This record gives sequence, structure tokens and C-alpha cells, in this order.
Amino acid sequence: MGVADLRRSYVRSGVDVTAGERTVELIRDAVESTRRPEVLSGLGGFAGSVGLPAGMRDPILVSATDGVGTKTAIASALDRFDTIGIDLVAMCADDVVCSGAAPLFFLDYVVVGRLDPGNVAELVGGVAAGCRIAGCALVGGETAEHPGMMGGDEFDLAGFCVGVMERDRSIDGSGIRAGDAIVGLAASGLHANGFSLVRALLAQYDLDLRSPYQERLRRSIGDATTEAALAAEPNLSLATLGEVLLTPTTIYAGAILRLRAVLEGAGHDLLGIAHITGGGLPGNVPRMLGTDLAARLDPTIWPMPSVMRLFGALGGLEDDEIRATFNGGLGMVVAVAPEAVDVTVAALEAEGIAAWQVGDVVERPSSGGRYAEGSLR
Repeated sequence: MGVADLRRSYVRSGVDVTAGERTVELIRDAVESTRRPEVLSGLGGFAGSVGLPAGMRDPILVSATDGVGTKTAIASALDRFDTIGIDLVAMCADDVVCSGAAPLFFLDYVVVGRLDPGNVAELVGGVAAGCRIAGCALVGGETAEHPGMMGGDEFDLAGFCVGVMERDRSIDGSGIRAGDAIVGLAASGLHANGFSLVRALLAQYDLDLRSPYQERLRRSIGDATTEAALAAEPNLSLATLGEVLLTPTTIYAGAILRLRAVLEGAGHDLLGIAHITGGGLPGNVPRMLGTDLAARLDPTIWPMPSVMRLFGALGGLEDDEIRATFNGGLGMVVAVAPEAVDVTVAALEAEGIAAWQVGDVVERPSSGGRYAEGSLR
């Protein structure tokens, strides 16, 4: 009896092993494109082997894991899978860099209701693209087929990133003091958070993901606000609503590491980093601060992406609710000394990332929280 015969019962149960093998072949080139000198193994083994970068004195490893949440449902509805892998890498690699570590390697886990090798190859191609941006190697992963537990067109993604740094180069926020500045880095849109609310509003208003985004904006936030928004975001003027929602998350890791080098070259330090994900600005900015400190941000300083205005209007959300549900327009914030603000903003803009001093660090009030909003002027 041949291998194909032995697999027939498994195929009848809904799992196609041959499709899995085909998927591995389709993703081989994408995985290889992320290879770093430290990678010791190739695709197809039971585990990935990675050495530490040469010349490190006292290296430590930093790890993070995350997923992309229900943004996967938007990708499934549009039958488009080329961008969401970038979101996955961003969610993990940008957590790792908050400690000061450089992303070293990445693994993914893809689970599907029915294995379509082309779709999975597209997903992993996006992961590989994200790894190239973040500078880490995609050393392996797992694709699982779960018939009966998931619909045929359903899938989920999880990722695992490991970074490396010298022990004495850790960024833990311990050097942050009241009076230090908070610089915000522009987000590309919703990133990969808040999509449970987005999907609920899509269903409530029966919105067509393939409809023109500009038309939906005009109906929800008015002509004048739409004109101002599209003037700031001209790349969205011809987009569909679905295309805007699938805009991939900005990967900041490489830019942050280069920013640190620029600051140190100018005699400054990068004091703290916060990745703005679930919980928005109030839930994440204070995570880079000591418990005796608080952040004060001035939301009038930076623009809020139009997609957040749209879903804020549909959901009846006040602006402060939008900033606590989505990222509010800032995908990451850093803390630096006041005299380092100009160098920081210039270095980030040289990376193609808009940035502003959006707040400052203050003493935590005895009866208040660790996040507040108010004018800095």
C-alpha cells in the first residue's frame, strides 16, 4: 500500500497532508529571503536553529508573542492575504524592540479550516515581507488544518519573535524623569487592534468592504471633514473601505534601533519605548514609566487617521474613547530628554515616519491615574 493510500482516511476526515507539503514548497523562497548569518538550519526540519550574533559580550534574549485578532475576518471576506502577515510581525517585533532588543528570528503559526496552499503561501509571504522590514529571520512555523472546528474560509495567525541585546543595553524606563518629553510616531491606520468593534459596526450598518472609502467618509463625517482628511491622506482617495482596513501595521523596530544610534551619537539617550496596541494610548503609554510617574498627552498636536474618525462616528465614540479603543494615530511613543526632541523628530522623519512631541512625563498625582490629556502649551 502506497503513502497516498495510507492517507485516504485522513483526507476523508478533512485534512489534506499533500496540500500541506505543497504549501511548504510554495513558501520556501519567501522564507529563504529573510535568512540571516546566524541561521543554522533550513526549512523542513523539526525545529529552527539560530546562533547568537558574533562579537556580543553578554547577550540576553527577549521574546514576544501575539496575533492579529479579528482583522483576519476582513482578509477572509476580501479573499486577500498578502498584507496581514506584516501585521503579525509588527505586533511581535515592535514589542521586542520596546526593551531595546533587535529582532533576531521569528516563527509563525497558521491555522485554517481548509488548507489552500496558495492562500497560505500568500500569508507567509506577508510574514516574510514583515521579517525583512524588521530585520529578523523567519526560521520556521506551523500550518494546521482544523476541519470541523473552523469554517473552510476561516483562519487565524499567531507569531513568536525573539530578539537579542547586550544585557547592559536594556531599555526599562528607569531613566525617565518628570519633565522628559514624549514623542509620538505616526500610525498607518488602525494597525491590528479594535477590529471586534469595527466588524460589529460593519455588520450593524451593512457596509460593503468593496465600496469606495471616500464615499463612506462623506456620508459619515461630512464633506468638509472628508476633504481635509483626504488632503492629509491622498493615498486613500481611490481606495475601497476594505483596502483601508487592510492597511498593514507600521513596523517600527528598525527605525527605533537606528534612532537610538542617532541619539547616542548626539549625546542623548533613548529613555523609554511603548508600543500602542490593545488598550490604546491610556493602556500602553504608562507601561514605559515607573509607577511614580504619569504621561500627559496633548491630542491637538497630531492628526487622527480618517478611518478612526469614520468608525468613531459610526459607533458614536468621543475622541477620548477612540484613543482608548484604537491607537489614536500613534503606533509607538518614545521618551527622551527635552533637549533631544528635535534630534528625535528629525531622525524619525528621515526614516519616513512622521513624529511630534505629543506629551511630557509628569509626577503621578496622589489621587489620579497614570495617563491624562491636556495642553502642553
